[in-house]
Amino acid sequence: MKKSFVLDTNVLIHDPEAILQFVDNDVVLPITVIEELDKLKRGNGEIPYSARQALRLIDSLREKGNLAAGVKMQNGGLLRVAIREDMYLGRPSNDNKIISAAVSLANDKACPRPVILVSKDTSVRIKADSLGLVTQDYLKDKTTVFQKYGSVIEGETISNDVRSVRYLKSGDKIFRVYGDNNMELIRRQRSVMSIFPKNIEQECAIDALLAPQINVIALTGRAGTGKTLLAIAAGLHFCTKPAHKGSQEHSKRYEQVMVARPIVPLGNDLGFLPGDVKEKLHPWMQPIYDNLDFIVGTPNDHGEDKDTDYRSADFLIESDIVHIEPLTYIRGRSLPKRFLIIDEAQNLRPLDVKTIITRCGEGTKVVFTGDLEQIDSPFLDAASNGLAHLINKFIREENFCYLNLKHSARSALAERAAELL
Repeated sequence: MKKSFVLDTNVLIHDPEAILQFVDNDVVLPITVIEELDKLKRGNGEIPYSARQALRLIDSLREKGNLAAGVKMQNGGLLRVAIREDMYLGRPSNDNKIISAAVSLANDKACPRPVILVSKDTSVRIKADSLGLVTQDYLKDKTTVFQKYGSVIEGETISNDVRSVRYLKSGDKIFRVYGDNNMELIRRQRSVMSIFPKNIEQECAIDALLAPQINVIALTGRAGTGKTLLAIAAGLHFCTKPAHKGSQEHSKRYEQVMVARPIVPLGNDLGFLPGDVKEKLHPWMQPIYDNLDFIVGTPNDHGEDKDTDYRSADFLIESDIVHIEPLTYIRGRSLPKRFLIIDEAQNLRPLDVKTIITRCGEGTKVVFTGDLEQIDSPFLDAASNGLAHLINKFIREENFCYLNLKHSARSALAERAAELL
C-alpha cells in the first residue's frame, strides 16, 4: 500500500535529493519547510548549499505542474506542498507547524493513505508520536557495516566479501591483505616522525598511512587512541623529510599537509567570533596544534632533538607545510598532491564526505578520523553520519583501509576512564 511521507526540513538539509528516495509513494512538504529552506539558503556553508540544492530540485518539479495539487516525479511518486497547518500544539514554532501539517493530513478523510512524518530531529519525532502520528528517521544513509570490520584479524580465515585493505596477525608477523586476499608482509614497529606504535592497531595504522597504494583511510576510535596524531605524523613525514636516494618511500610525495574539521560545536558559523579566520579557528583547532607540537618536540630515533626549524606548530603553518582550515572553505576547490586529514569526521553528513572526496585531485591521500560514539551534530547518529557512510560505500574498494583503534595510547588512566565513565 502506498504511503504519504511528510518531510521535515532537516531531512532535506541532510540530503537535498531526499524527495526522490521514497520510490512511488507520495512526498508532502509543509509550506513551513519551504520557508525554512528559503531562510537557510543564504551563505557559503554546507547548510546553505544543501538548502539551495533542495529548492532547485523542488522548483524543477514546479515547472511540470501545480505543487499544491501534486506533481509526478520520475520515480512514480507524487510531490505535494501542503498549505494547511491547523495547529495541534501550543506554541506556533516551525517544528510544531510541521507536525501540525502532518496531523492535518492524517486526519483528512480525502487522504486514505497512511501518513508518516520523517524527521532527523528526535524531539520532533517524540512530539509527533504523542499526537498519534507514525514517525521515523530518514533511513537512506543508515548503516552499521562499520561494526563488522575494522579490527586486526588474528589467526582467522580471511573472508573474501570485501576487497579493501585489512590486516592479519599470524604469530609474530602482520600481513596487509587486499583485493582477492593478496598478502604482503609489513614491517613491525615502524616509526613515523619518531612516533612509535604502542599496540598492533597503531602498527597497522602507520603502515596504511604510509602505503602509497592506499589513498582513502578511515581511522575510528575513542579519544586517546592516537588516530589523529598518527595521521598528522604521517603527513609530516612526507612533507618535511627530504627524499632519500634509493628509498622505497618517496618522501615529499605530497606538497602539503592539510587538516580540516567540521565546526559543529561553533554553530557552523565563524562570523560571530572575534578576529580573523585563524583567530576564530584556533580554539577549535587547538587539538591539532597540540599534536603538531608533540610531534616536532619528540626526539628523533637517536634520542636527539629534531631540526630546530621544525620545533613549533606555528613554523609549520607559517611555512605552509601544514594548512588548517574549516571544511566550509573546501567546496569548489581542487586539491592535488595533498595529504588531507579530516578530523572529527563523525560530525559530517554523507553529502559532506562526498564533497570532500570529489575535491581530491591527482596524487592526494585523504584520511578521515573520528569517534563514532561521540557525535555532536543534533541530526546525526552512529549509523547515519558521513564517516559510517564512507566505510559502508568504500569497504569493497582496494584503495581503501578502515581501522578501528580500540586501545588508548594516552595513558593507562585515560584508557580506564574511557571504559568506566
